[in-house]
Amino acid sequence: MRSYPRRVNFESGDAEFRLMGPADEAAVGKFANALAVHDMLFLPRNIREPKVLSAWIKEIERGSIVSLLVVKDDIVVGCGTIVRDPVSWSAHVGEIRTVISSHVRGTGIGRALSNETFDLALSMGLERLTVQMTSDQTRAITIFEALGFRAEALLRDQVKDLQGKTHDIVVLGVNVADVQKLEPGGAPGAIE
Repeated sequence: MRSYPRRVNFESGDAEFRLMGPADEAAVGKFANALAVHDMLFLPRNIREPKVLSAWIKEIERGSIVSLLVVKDDIVVGCGTIVRDPVSWSAHVGEIRTVISSHVRGTGIGRALSNETFDLALSMGLERLTVQMTSDQTRAITIFEALGFRAEALLRDQVKDLQGKTHDIVVLGVNVADVQKLEPGGAPGAIE
């Protein structure tokens, strides 16, 4: 696994990439509460809920979830997570979930976080990766397509927002062996 923390320079200033742990629970809660609900609809659970956040921390401690935080000016501005179930029939599969604060979008932080999370998943030996997002999150779709992911499913009316409006979810996937054939040594544009 890569070593963290690591500092990355962006035009908007430096940011730190580091692994999430129990001491980050309050900062991640603050980050989640600042996100628009629409930005979290692809997540299976509402990470604003304290019990969900506590369960997330427990899964990190158990080793079935690895979360990478982006911290800028001592504030969490992004989170990339790799979820896997090491005791299932699909232990070789991981799901990547990334969420970015709206005020840092367009600065390169989201792309860098997606690349770094992808590289981290590769270093974990996962053979297949998936990612989900709402169908209107076109920037995120483009970022993951650049990493080799391809659309595999459109789940119509899969989630409801707080007003009861339904939204479609896009599922993208990639076989790691196919990506490594295209780009030896990891993901294109990965942080060094």
